[in-house]
Amino acid sequence: MSDLAALARQALAEVAACSDLAALDDVRVHWLGKKGLYTEQLKALGSLPASERPAHGARINLAKDELQAAIEARRGALQRGDIERQLESGRLDVTAPGRGEAVGGLHPVTRARLRIETLFRRAGFEVASGPEIEDDFHNFGALNIPPNHPARAMHDTFYFPDGRLLRTHTSPVQIRALQERGAPLAIIAPGRVYRCDSDMTHSPMFHQLEGLVVGESVSFAHMKAVLHGFLQAFFERDLAMRLRPSFFPFTEPSAEVDMSCVFCDGKGCRTCKQTGWLEISGCGMVHPNVLRASGVDAERFTGYAFGAGIDRLAMLRYGVNDLRLFFENDLRFLGQFRTFGA
Repeated sequence: MSDLAALARQALAEVAACSDLAALDDVRVHWLGKKGLYTEQLKALGSLPASERPAHGARINLAKDELQAAIEARRGALQRGDIERQLESGRLDVTAPGRGEAVGGLHPVTRARLRIETLFRRAGFEVASGPEIEDDFHNFGALNIPPNHPARAMHDTFYFPDGRLLRTHTSPVQIRALQERGAPLAIIAPGRVYRCDSDMTHSPMFHQLEGLVVGESVSFAHMKAVLHGFLQAFFERDLAMRLRPSFFPFTEPSAEVDMSCVFCDGKGCRTCKQTGWLEISGCGMVHPNVLRASGVDAERFTGYAFGAGIDRLAMLRYGVNDLRLFFENDLRFLGQFRTFGA
């Protein structure tokens, strides 16, 4: 007990010598912990005569309080020092020249969509939109797609528990437009659609263009002329176009649209698989059942419809060979399109 004053001086000296918070905590445990030196001093009081215990106990507690106060003061100083060092290291030199900001640009798919809308507006079409969460009637039933059609399968369509679904095409917009406006009308419906598919040429979410014209005496020849004119304007070159017979539940007759390859001008290359042709769209005359389901007189009006992938059109226009590049948000890739026109 006679060494208490020396111990107190030693403890305070060790606190003052601490250069970081970890060392300070070690000193605290060494002196004030369960097995610390001051704790041992308190345990040794039992060996003293009873008359001396209160005075020695008070001296030990006073030394502990002084040490605790010194530890807290040192901790505050060390914390302030850490903050000052962090502020110093993170200090900004406001006199330094700025780094500037790179010029942004539209996404290539957005560029393609806006170009499509511009071209069709010039041809007299309106741009229509609709909900991405659809019901069975607008997405399938009104489009003459029977209940057992493969397009309704779970492996193709994202369904919600209540029976609603993420639209698999933008054709439901055509149904809603006919129901709301009636005939005649001429619209395109660009937008996001969803299907259970993913590889270098497919994405679970992609962008599709639907077109619809309904009126009196609308013919297949009108559709062919509009599509051919659009493709040549979109790709800014003379292109050959052909129609191949096909089948879609919502059009009759139906056709696939091919155009001459934009990479080899129809001579044959890897992109067109040496055929000289690229499949670009599906089209046909609107089925009378679709007109009736939309409240349109199928005896008086006829119409044509077509659909194409905006992402695919963008890939062909900009020479992109993997659809996934559009959705990976790599600024090195996207930055290449800032210099392209619309």
